[in-house]
Amino acid sequence: MKRRNFIFGALAGIGALAGGAGLFVRQEKFGRAPSGARLERIKASPHYVDGQFVCLEPVDAMMDDLPEEEKPNRLETLYRVLFGSDDGRVPKEAIPSNKTDLHAIPREQDVAVWMGHSTFYLQVGGRRILVDPVFSAYGSPIFFINRAFRGSNVYTAADIPTLDVLLMTHDHWDHLDYDTVMALKPKVKEIICPLGVGEFFEQWGFDLGTLHEEDWDTDIALTDDFHIHILPSQHFSGRFLTRNNTQWCGFAVITPERRIYISGDGGYGKHFKDIGARFDGFDLAMMENGQYNMQWHAIHMLPNETAQAAEDVRARFVLPAHSGKFALALHTWQEPYAELLKESAGRPYRMVTPRIGETVDMDSPADFPRWWEGMGIK
Repeated sequence: MKRRNFIFGALAGIGALAGGAGLFVRQEKFGRAPSGARLERIKASPHYVDGQFVCLEPVDAMMDDLPEEEKPNRLETLYRVLFGSDDGRVPKEAIPSNKTDLHAIPREQDVAVWMGHSTFYLQVGGRRILVDPVFSAYGSPIFFINRAFRGSNVYTAADIPTLDVLLMTHDHWDHLDYDTVMALKPKVKEIICPLGVGEFFEQWGFDLGTLHEEDWDTDIALTDDFHIHILPSQHFSGRFLTRNNTQWCGFAVITPERRIYISGDGGYGKHFKDIGARFDGFDLAMMENGQYNMQWHAIHMLPNETAQAAEDVRARFVLPAHSGKFALALHTWQEPYAELLKESAGRPYRMVTPRIGETVDMDSPADFPRWWEGMGIK
């Protein structure tokens, strides 16, 4: 009897845990899978194959270019990223910032403001644009995983002016943050995102009349002189166990006077040269550079690949992204900046490294100091 009661008790405990996990992932912030007319539209995309989105070139998200005997155990690597010691991955001091009052920037001034990781505020051609906003303390659904670096969260939704456009590159937690976009909801006039990502905004109660949800290589003309192009990137998607049921992308923002490129997350591929040729180069490019590893460089570029990609797209100025806020890889937090600076030497663009909140003038960016140098690591 005791044994049977123990078994029943154990099964009940497992059931309770499973039930709790089921309730946890049913929270609104996880979103839901595309369905109905949206799913049918997704199925019609040439980039949706056998039930999932694919990259332009075949990609293994965990492709290894290492000899077999040098390949670490993937689960071990993931454990070290999520739960391992800091090992220099987290800054000892607060990330420095110089917070600009965004409301005070004249609309006619073309500027970029880095807000940490992949969040950027842009003013281009009199329009206000926000890219992948994350103002929360964690870039994950669990409070103890992927905590933002101290000092890296200086902006809130209250600091953001009314937005002409919200750009969303993909659905990962460190880019699409439920609390942030919900706080921004009354300020957003138009949303542009790749296929499937619109499901989140529909579920979260956004006006579908403001939503532009399109496939790669789509030109969205918001006005005759203001175009945003959804462009390919080499990445993946998913907020829990299901992968690649929504698309990922980069963007080009084009006006008669300005060409801006946003790479989004992704590995190096031939699409960069194609994009550079198609738009005849860019005044400013925000390029992914951080959270890389040889095990997954097919979906997150190494610094030498970022440098080559920046040259491929023919950028004049390069703003690094995807670093300075979260530790999602095993490299030190400073390494992406130091390595990209080294890899950029002699290339036909200039790397621009503002502190969080500093204004970058698109006509003539300042020569910002190397603020990460000399800062301690844990």
